[in-house]
Amino acid sequence: MTNIRTVTVLGTGVLGSQIAFQAAYSGFEVTAYDINAEALEGARERFALLAETYIAEVEGAPKTGGAAEVVSGTSGKAAATLTSLTLSANLAAAVANADLIIEAVPENLDIKRDTYRQLAKLAPAKTIFATNSSSLLPSDMAEFTGRPEKFLAMHFANRIWVHNVAEVMGTPLTDPATVATVMEFATEMGMVPVEIKKEKAGYLMNSLLMPLLGAASNLLVAGIAEPADIDKVWRISMGAPRGPFELFDMIGLMTPYNIGINGPNPEFARYLKEHYIDKGKLGMSTGEGFYKYPKP
Repeated sequence: MTNIRTVTVLGTGVLGSQIAFQAAYSGFEVTAYDINAEALEGARERFALLAETYIAEVEGAPKTGGAAEVVSGTSGKAAATLTSLTLSANLAAAVANADLIIEAVPENLDIKRDTYRQLAKLAPAKTIFATNSSSLLPSDMAEFTGRPEKFLAMHFANRIWVHNVAEVMGTPLTDPATVATVMEFATEMGMVPVEIKKEKAGYLMNSLLMPLLGAASNLLVAGIAEPADIDKVWRISMGAPRGPFELFDMIGLMTPYNIGINGPNPEFARYLKEHYIDKGKLGMSTGEGFYKYPKP
């Protein structure tokens, strides 16, 4: 068992909120940080929906009538998790006693570097830093942490309670003991840890996934076919449970936008902004992206 007991998650978006909830569900003392009260209100809504989802999908109970009933009418683990989470918009307070900080801020290198500059000053010496970046190399951030030996990447998949892989990837400066500790923590958190032995943008999962999503986005932008038809061909031909545009909605459209706008696929990023993001259609989290939810 590791000595990690207190965990702070920075960023309460789609995946950040899942990481925080899963860690709290596994018995850790968790603080979820975001930049202001409005962001935290969105986090409260996501946590309430996660509690309902865990009751239905993890604990096997019927869904309740709403978030209020999760708290007042259910005595199970998910309901207790919901009430145990601490939310904070004060970064210094949020990290003051953290054994581990998992950073899940927007996929923008400047934002991440600035975050680590602040953490280097605010976090205790004991604290391990882990970035959940899905595309950036931890080496690109290590020098800004003030503790490169205690810094690595820890990447999770969406719907963390089902797709429970944690990819752990250090830099050449990461202490092997840090890697070992985070691998063990991942197991305690209910994950299946996989060590990435050399830095690789995209880790294993996205190295396999991104070519599919890139090909799908190119077909759409070029006007070859509609998202539903591209998904239909992939599902039927490959026996896959979801097509690439369903996966985009699960991930959340801001992530491919942030990755693509100054990176490998600016045309698709601009397409997303014009047709979806500017209209508030960000994927499953907002009820609509390429499809409408809860029933696409």
